[in-house]
This record gives sequence, structure tokens and C-alpha cells, in this order.
Amino acid sequence: MSKQLLRCGTSVGANLTESNDAISHAEFISKTQIALKECSESLYWLKLLVSTDYLTQEQYEAIATDGKDIQHLLIAILKSAKSNPHDW
Repeated sequence: MSKQLLRCGTSVGANLTESNDAISHAEFISKTQIALKECSESLYWLKLLVSTDYLTQEQYEAIATDGKDIQHLLIAILKSAKSNPHDW
């Protein structure tokens, strides 16, 4: 589980880096959507890790709070990008 969390957690940053270098608006949205999916998957693995006592509740809450904040930021970025395609 921890290896899966490492993979999807680091994928968020990798996809956001790629979105910054996107050559089109569609590619920016696509890479940002992938980052959002990876963030959601990370939160899933965190839930499993706490439910199986690999993480304490305190550890989970500290990490999950940051993950949820990132998730909300990505959602806001996507909403803005989709509603303002001419700002590209």
C-alpha cells in the first residue's frame, strides 16, 4: 500500500509539471485532470493505511488535510481553465 501511495502521490507533481509545459489548452486540462485523479487515489491509499493501522489517526489527519487541500486547488484550477479557454 505504501508503494502505491508513493507512486500516485509523486505522480501528482509530475503531471502538474507536465501541465505547466503543455502545448495546448486541452493538454493542460488533461494533465491537470490526471493530477486530480492521482490525488484522489492518494487519499484512498491513505484511508487504507489508517484503517489497517499503518498510520495513526493523527498522521492520517495531517497528511489527508494537505491532500484534500491540493484536491480542492486542482478542482478550482480545472473549473477556471474550463470556463476560461481564451485565457490560455
